[in-house]
Amino acid sequence: MNTSSRGRVIAVIAVALFAAVASGYWWGRSRQQVPVTDAATEAQDQRTALYWYDPMVPDQHFDKPGKSPFMDMMLVPKYADGGAGGGIRIDPDLRRSLGVRTVVAAPGLLEAGIQVPGTLAWNLREEHLVEARVDAVVDRLHVRAPFERVRAGQPLATLVAPEWSTAIAEARAVGQGISAPARDLRAAAAARLRALGIPPGARLLADGRVMLTAPATGIVSEIGARQGEAAPAGTLLFRVNGDDRIWLEAAMPQAGLAGIVAGTPAVATVDAFPGKTFRGEVEALLPQVDRDSRTQQARIVLDNPGGLLAPGMFVQVTLEPAAAKTYPLVPSNALIGSGDGARVIVQAGDGSFKPVPVQVGRSSGGLTQILSGLEGGERVVASGQFLIDSEASLSGALQRLDPGTADDGHAQDQSP
Repeated sequence: MNTSSRGRVIAVIAVALFAAVASGYWWGRSRQQVPVTDAATEAQDQRTALYWYDPMVPDQHFDKPGKSPFMDMMLVPKYADGGAGGGIRIDPDLRRSLGVRTVVAAPGLLEAGIQVPGTLAWNLREEHLVEARVDAVVDRLHVRAPFERVRAGQPLATLVAPEWSTAIAEARAVGQGISAPARDLRAAAAARLRALGIPPGARLLADGRVMLTAPATGIVSEIGARQGEAAPAGTLLFRVNGDDRIWLEAAMPQAGLAGIVAGTPAVATVDAFPGKTFRGEVEALLPQVDRDSRTQQARIVLDNPGGLLAPGMFVQVTLEPAAAKTYPLVPSNALIGSGDGARVIVQAGDGSFKPVPVQVGRSSGGLTQILSGLEGGERVVASGQFLIDSEASLSGALQRLDPGTADDGHAQDQSP
C-alpha cells in the first residue's frame, strides 16, 4: 500500500473513532440526566403543578420546568395541593455524619426539685419587743451586748419607773382580798397594768424598782438604751427574736412557680455546714414581683436546730412542687428560638420533616415542657435541627410549611 492510500485509511479510522466517542458521551449524559429531570418526576406524579421555582430564589415563579437561570440546578414544582416536589432534602449520609437524631416527645412530669438561691432573715412571727410605755430611767442593764442568747424569764434590765411601781403595788395589794369589792378592784388594777403597758413577767423589787425579763427564749438582736440613760415613754429597750425557726426569702422565677403553694416542702443547704440539710416548708408566695429580675419572693420557714442558722446567710434551697399536669417533654436543646416564640422540628410518619410552633413551659434537668403545639408521641429532632431548619428556610417553606410541603421520604430516623 502506497503512502497516500495509507493516509486515507488512517483518516477514516480517526473519524470513526471520534464519532463513536461523541455518541457514547451523548448517550452517557442523557442516561445521567433522566432520573433528575422534572419531566421524569412529573411522569411519576400526576398532581397539578401551579408553577416552578428555584429553592434558592423561592419568590421567582416560572410557568414551565427547566433549569434555573440563577443556579446550576433544576426548577422545583409547586403543586396545587400545597406540596413541593423538591421539599426539604438532606442526604442521609450527611445527616449521619452530622449526628442528626430524633427522640420521642413523651408526656411526663419534670424532675421534682427546683433549686433557687435565698437569704435568711429573722422570723418576725417570733419577734418580741420590750418597750418603756412610761417615762423611766435605766438603772441597770443585765444584758449589755446585742446578739446574746437569753432564756424566757431571764432578767434584762432594772428600771426606775414610778408609774409602773405604783400600779404593780396596787395590783398586788388588791390581789389578796376575797370580798366582792376586792374582786372588782382586782379587775380594775389589771386593766390599769394593761393600759400602762407593763411587759409580761415584770417584777416589782423591794426597793420599788421594776425588773424586766425576757418574754421568750431567743437572741437579743437590739438594745435601745444604755445603763443610766433616761428612757422616755415609747423607747424600745430590747428586741428579742426567737431562732427555733427562721425565715428564708427565696427569689422564684416566674417559670418555676407552677406547683409552688403554701406547705410545699423545702430543703436548704449552707456552705458553712457542708453535708448538713435544713428542712422546712413554704409559708407564702409574697404578692409582689421584682421589676428587674422578674422574680417573686417565696417566704419559707426553716427549722433551725441548735441555732446554727443566722440572718444574712446565703443558702441554696430545693423546693419539691406538688405533682402537676403532665405535658410532652422535649430536650431543651431541641428548641429553636425566634422573635415570635419557639419551634421544634418534627419527623412525620413518612420520614419527612416540618417545623412546628410550640409554647414552652418550665425547664428542669435538661427537659422542657411543651404546653401547646405537641400532643405527645411525636418524634422531635434533638440534634442537627438547625441544619433542617436552615434547609427549610432555603426552600422558602419555613413560615408556610405544612404536612404537604415536607421532605418526601428521603430522611430516615437516625435515633440511636
